[in-house]
Amino acid sequence: MSKTPQQKAATPEQFTGLKITEPPKNSVGFSALKSASNMVLKYMKPLDALKISSKINQKGGFDCPGCAWPDPDDDRSILGEYCENGIKAMAEEAQKKTIGANFFKKHSVDQLAQLSDFEIGKSGRLAEPLYLPEGATHYQSISWEEAFKKVSTHLNALNSPDEAIFYTSGRTTNEAAFLYQLFVREFGTSNLPDCSNMCHEASGKALTETLGIGKGSVTLDDLYKADVVMVVGQNPGTNHPRMLVALEKCKKNGGKIIAVNPLQEVGFMKFTNPQNPIKMLTGGTDLADVFVPVTINGDVAFFKAILLKLLEKEAEQGNVFDKQFIETHTSGYDAFIADLKRFDFEECLKLSGVSKAIFDEVFELILKNNRIIICWAMGLTQHENAVDNIRELVNLLLLKGSVGKEGAGTCPVRGHSNVQGDRTVGIWEAAPQAFLNKIETKYGFKPTAKHGYSVIEAIEAMYKQKAKVFFGLGGNFISAVPDTNYSAQALANCNLTVHVSTKLNRSHLVTGKEALILPCLGRAEKDYQKTGIQLQSVENSMGVVSSTKGILEPCSKNIISEVSVVCGIANATLKERTKINWLAYKDDYSLVRNDIEEVVDGFADYNKRLKQPSGFYLPNGARIREFKTKSGKAHFTINKLPEWKLKKDELIMMTVRSHDQFNTTIYGLNDRYRGIFNERRVIMMNREDMKERGIRDLQVVNLHSEYHGVVRRANKFKVVGYDIPKKCCATYFPETNVLVPLSSYAHTAKTPASKSIIIKVFKA
Repeated sequence: MSKTPQQKAATPEQFTGLKITEPPKNSVGFSALKSASNMVLKYMKPLDALKISSKINQKGGFDCPGCAWPDPDDDRSILGEYCENGIKAMAEEAQKKTIGANFFKKHSVDQLAQLSDFEIGKSGRLAEPLYLPEGATHYQSISWEEAFKKVSTHLNALNSPDEAIFYTSGRTTNEAAFLYQLFVREFGTSNLPDCSNMCHEASGKALTETLGIGKGSVTLDDLYKADVVMVVGQNPGTNHPRMLVALEKCKKNGGKIIAVNPLQEVGFMKFTNPQNPIKMLTGGTDLADVFVPVTINGDVAFFKAILLKLLEKEAEQGNVFDKQFIETHTSGYDAFIADLKRFDFEECLKLSGVSKAIFDEVFELILKNNRIIICWAMGLTQHENAVDNIRELVNLLLLKGSVGKEGAGTCPVRGHSNVQGDRTVGIWEAAPQAFLNKIETKYGFKPTAKHGYSVIEAIEAMYKQKAKVFFGLGGNFISAVPDTNYSAQALANCNLTVHVSTKLNRSHLVTGKEALILPCLGRAEKDYQKTGIQLQSVENSMGVVSSTKGILEPCSKNIISEVSVVCGIANATLKERTKINWLAYKDDYSLVRNDIEEVVDGFADYNKRLKQPSGFYLPNGARIREFKTKSGKAHFTINKLPEWKLKKDELIMMTVRSHDQFNTTIYGLNDRYRGIFNERRVIMMNREDMKERGIRDLQVVNLHSEYHGVVRRANKFKVVGYDIPKKCCATYFPETNVLVPLSSYAHTAKTPASKSIIIKVFKA
């Protein structure tokens, strides 16, 4: 009997042999080298591994397809300008095993769905385009010409262009992303949801409203020079390991680091820099001066407590607020202060879950310093009040005058390697009219001004059969999105699902009536076109655009670049209707950059500046106190405390990554920094909460979430007692995405609330 879409989307309810140890006290160092080496030796060709390690993130080399942490502007380490998870990403993308039609003859879609996400990803690199006909059980080979024709036939059969969804992941280069959104807009829709919708959309909304730009304001050099760096809702030791090098430099220069997070992650305890032989031999650097164990979604309450005490000190002694900055560069101060006075310090501190002793340590550092940087990631952005979280930390920076000067500012740490660049060049379901006007001027067609679907809206549209074609340029959509069962049915309701990918993932197994897998080049592979090997570009978390150029031979002669895929489909779909010479772009990517230069602000002399070894910085008004808001000033905002309350038998759950994971890609089954090995179906619980429920370590439990009367279930998880605030718990995604309601998301941003899900735990 064929599996349902929900069964194919679910991770198998099987245990793999859980082992528990005490979490280590030191991060990176020899253990990271060993873990990375084992992965490389097992999955990569030795010569490829040597080539990659010498060129990844180096000037003139290629950009790591993992996180978007910036490379140093100056010299880069000859010992390796990459981290453990970066090399694991390469071992995944440049793995020596390839799969094609023969593999899929042996394995049906239902059989593949029984594998774990780790096993699916390690099946091998996709080596040829594949097609799943309606009613078929196995993917089969298809030519590129036939694949393009299949897509064009479905798109042109739609009643409206708005019945198609065009999703993008953050690994897509600027060139491919620009052409993709250009094709979609000429096709006639703005349905361009992307992975930003699920991670930093709340940051973009809050920063645009308050500072006039939806990006961070700091550079790497600022991090080195900061007096205080607050890292909130982020685990850089696992998710952005190279950030630890920057924090180490900050410490060396006398800076202080405050870590605010429900879990005390090892990366903040001690960091042994593998680029420093002396540190490797003598021990690491203690990073966090203060660890703040805030309760899940207690961040606004914690920041309000700080703001209230600062206000009290300003009244007592003055010179606490930067009055000159406030008067010259901000608006909304009086209304903000009037609202702040309505709150009670003791209540805010209690809601934050932070002790008075720890609060006082943090407060003294904030009080005495003005060069303050606040960094954050998903721990702040994936809540219903996520936009409030970001706006409140901006309020703190504005009071201290800590924006737009050396060693101070905002630092949202992006996930995927070019997620910020994709948005910059037009991947946006709600693009500004000025951008659309430039497209019309350049190309002679009028893009629709109607806003398209975000990820949440796209899923709803597919579920209700208002959208009939799903096209994914990269990513693992079904494992990334919330409400797994609902989302799986949404994809299944489509007439056609298409995924452009380097390797197999679970999204290829949750299909519409027909499905295509279109294999593309990896970041490290040479991109041969008529005018030679092509250069491409990406933008990192701090607004630097740099080049990336592959160094390995393609793993198969039957895979093509993302640019080639987009141009081929655009040419086949639009035919004589198009005003654009799509095939010319495919032959020469410099032509794409010439067009980006005309359409996107900040890209003057694009091709010329891209040849600079370190790339170039895009304009950033907040960095120089030129705030591109309507008033021309930075805005104070008024923010509420979160209103949820837990019943006696409820916990608040956040989903997290394991150390052997990047986004939805599972590199292995170990979470070394948390002492959890060979298992992903675990729930980390406070030991007092376990005792109250009569639950012991390693006991098997089922998890239920109820939202607006709908109960969602995730079964068979083993309990691990952990140092996490009371009434809080943590699980890995995508295993518990099934518990995240589609309708629970950040106001104005629609970022899924994957970090604050109310659940109940039942003995299995």
